[in-house]
Amino acid sequence: MINNLRVGLMEEINFPQLPDNQTGLSVIVRFRGERERERDEGRRMDLMEKNMELIEVQKLEGHTDRVWNAAWNPVSPILASCSGDNTTVLEETHTRTVRSCSWSPSGKLLATASFDGTTAIWEDLGDEFECISTLEGHENEVKSVSWNASGSYLATCSRDKSVWIWEVLGGNEYDCASVLNGHTQDVKMVLWHPTMDVLFSCSYDNTIKVWWSEDDDGDYQCVQTLDESTNGHSSTVWAISFNAAGDKMVTCSDDLTLKIWRADISMMHSGEGYAPWTHVCTLSGYHDRTIFSTHWSSDDIIASGAGDDAIGLFVESKQHDSVNGPSFNLLLKKEKAHEMDINSVQWSPSKENRLLASASDDGMVKIWQLETIP
Repeated sequence: MINNLRVGLMEEINFPQLPDNQTGLSVIVRFRGERERERDEGRRMDLMEKNMELIEVQKLEGHTDRVWNAAWNPVSPILASCSGDNTTVLEETHTRTVRSCSWSPSGKLLATASFDGTTAIWEDLGDEFECISTLEGHENEVKSVSWNASGSYLATCSRDKSVWIWEVLGGNEYDCASVLNGHTQDVKMVLWHPTMDVLFSCSYDNTIKVWWSEDDDGDYQCVQTLDESTNGHSSTVWAISFNAAGDKMVTCSDDLTLKIWRADISMMHSGEGYAPWTHVCTLSGYHDRTIFSTHWSSDDIIASGAGDDAIGLFVESKQHDSVNGPSFNLLLKKEKAHEMDINSVQWSPSKENRLLASASDDGMVKIWQLETIP
């Protein structure tokens, strides 16, 4: 593994050497100085008016099988990845593929979901991670795990078609608060809304379901299903992501499209009841194989990763149609970003740089930076 890397005018990035049994963990120091000033000025310009390039700045090797997922720590510059080799950044704890990993809002806990039917909770002790709890209950493979914004709830989903909500108790205890049955097929992903305790799930049944508890009693019900009748997807929905404000959502699918949705979340914040999500636009023709992952950055750039080994980046057009609403344009497409299917794309939460992590069937995790080039 490369220990030091210098790219152009950037400050040096330090990647510490890891023990052989701890793969996929990288610490990235913050960029400073001239490059940071350029980024601040650049955010005030229209990205579509600039010549942008996605530059590979680091390749993280170590996994011996396909890498399913990568997740940035929301507080510290740490990246976790998980793989079919049964490992995360930690050790061989799960007995089968680790499909998903998710950091708690505090950055102190890491949840890992596995095909062995369990979800493990790890605590960062500073110099090591300790497994403090194992959640059991799903009948089949656990496909995804997600923390809510306050860290008080954890959601998991499974091939058994169910979504579970776990309440975080004291003393490293977790209690199953709800088992949600509504999907008719394998549930691929769960994701909490960034500002409200509203849960979203997407499935092999081609739908996205929205789960909400109108009262504080935690009685979650399916309040909306987004499907073909609402201009939704026509095949498996693989992933969901929100913009920073939480009023827009992007989803991706086996139907080779990305779809943008929006809702009046101010209505829910003011206690006026549930605000339904409506279809805004469909992005099609940019990938020619299944789109497995999408992620919306804090500065409004949508990334997509697909089975065509490519990464796409999209931004909202400044010219809105008064009738049809917002539209989105392709900023760039990085062909052959990996040698095989791209399973995960994740923007770094830091607003000081535009770093994107990608994970692939080729066993690699790559770190990219979105750069303005002359």
